[in-house]
Amino acid sequence: MPPEWLSKIDPTTLAAPLFILSVIWEWWAVKTGRAKGRYETKDAFASMAMGTGNVVVNTLTGFATLWMMMLVWPYRLATIPFAWWSVIACFVLYDFTYYWKHRFAHRARWFWMEHVTHHSSTHYNLTTALRQPWFGPFTGLILVGTPMVFIGFHPYVIFFVGGLNLIYQYWIHTEAIDRMPGWFEAVFNTPSHHRVHHATNPRYLDTNYAGVFITWDKMFGTFVPELDEDKPVYGIVKPVGSYNPFVIAFHELGGLLRDCARDGLRPDRWIRRAINAPGWSPDGAHNRSVELKAAYVTAHPEHAGTPGLPKA
Repeated sequence: MPPEWLSKIDPTTLAAPLFILSVIWEWWAVKTGRAKGRYETKDAFASMAMGTGNVVVNTLTGFATLWMMMLVWPYRLATIPFAWWSVIACFVLYDFTYYWKHRFAHRARWFWMEHVTHHSSTHYNLTTALRQPWFGPFTGLILVGTPMVFIGFHPYVIFFVGGLNLIYQYWIHTEAIDRMPGWFEAVFNTPSHHRVHHATNPRYLDTNYAGVFITWDKMFGTFVPELDEDKPVYGIVKPVGSYNPFVIAFHELGGLLRDCARDGLRPDRWIRRAINAPGWSPDGAHNRSVELKAAYVTAHPEHAGTPGLPKA
């Protein structure tokens, strides 16, 4: 069993002052021309409002997630002792689980309904990292980590390394850093890799899902490097067009409900809309990332087969 004090430590809460100070520094550095990037006041404050709402929601619902994981704990296959090596092992396994959780969030509209909030800004700076969803606990995606409890990692340890994982991902939301050293870029997620993930350029859609280790993307065929000749354009395929936090938080839920209403009393279509990728349509007129990539190659055949794009 891990020590009781571990249950009382929230790494993200402890890191909050660093988040605030780093945003102030980057904003100042960008505005004074000392660093690359863009800041728009309305967008930045919308992102911070989303982050504040996320903290409130997670504070109110976090106990429920922990409670569900604790229900699984008595049925674990083993008991992994609390030690430095087990914390490292849990951190790596959590990041592997995060990769698949993040990939699911892009490949099923029900989960995208939550995650789209984070991608909705047309800017890419440290406030973008704070633009977090408000109803993540209600989609069920957060429970993807439950198998780790079955293996034998205590929920307290999982929550702790999850906080560390989130802290790592904070600093990669910036244009102020161009590239890290080659060995670092080869193993870890970096600002360059994550800029690709946030881009709407066809070649970059649905790539680079890593949290900490970019090696997962390289292992599972979802890695695309940032190309100097194809600068990332940030946002989502269907822009929100609003700085209202409530619109940002719930616009995709509204879109899904409207689509289901147009289907009429067809629960089979509702389910298929929820489990298929964003852009899926029951009439076959899909506008998913795979179609967007194919359309781009048709219009630009000279780019066929280059990173992130299919062959002609």
